Amino acid sequence: MSASTPAESGRALPVTERGRRARASIIDAAATLMYQKGVSVTSLDDVLAAAGSGKSQLYHYFDGKADLVAAVIERQLELVLARQPTLTHIESWEGIDAWVSEILRAHSAPGGPFACPLGTMAAELKNDPAFRPLLDDAFRRWEAPLARGLQTIQDRGELVADADPSRLASILIAALQGGMLLARVRGDIAPLRDTLEGAVGQLRQWQATSAGRLRSTGSGVGKTGVAAGQQTPKKSARNRTTQTGQSSPASTARRRRPARD
Repeated sequence: MSASTPAESGRALPVTERGRRARASIIDAAATLMYQKGVSVTSLDDVLAAAGSGKSQLYHYFDGKADLVAAVIERQLELVLARQPTLTHIESWEGIDAWVSEILRAHSAPGGPFACPLGTMAAELKNDPAFRPLLDDAFRRWEAPLARGLQTIQDRGELVADADPSRLASILIAALQGGMLLARVRGDIAPLRDTLEGAVGQLRQWQATSAGRLRSTGSGVGKTGVAAGQQTPKKSARNRTTQTGQSSPASTARRRRPARD
């Protein structure tokens, strides 16, 4: 199955409102079915029946199923971003906490925790070279507003200069994906909550103090690949003795101290 976007297939988007509604109806029906049943199991006849459309109408807007799948990936990304409005307004650490709270509230709704629509498609299409670039692009566009928010935090001096906002954003989205999967499998939001809180806790290892240093030590990813808080270990008195061949005053004092009865 070869994927193509409307632009690649040469099919322009409908110019009339009626045409746009008809095309959107087909995409939404396909998105719902592919989320519930899977991409491979969902047939074009299934989509047409759900959308109440005919084949002539479908092929007027799409070259075939692959073209429709590409449109569904785009639609699922739109829906994901629409359900996380806080993501585009992150300007502080509090904004990140608000984004996490928003996600947890959404997954606490009846029927939740929910599987990620993009993650579900990626799990099925990850080995298809035609769709993998489209999915990768979708995830990168999901990460982008988070990376911009972290960049804003960094510009304000609240994220250390060595931190890479893009890589940190990728870590958070990856954690979110894993948390959603495990929460859905277990039918319990706890894995999602714990994963997100843990990821944000690691992210805060890059938080800057007024002096520009890390708030606390820990692991993380920076522009140079060095872990957050990673420093050259201080040499102990014993190490200094071994390397220089001289005893420290403290060790000399300990050796001279008389033994007790």
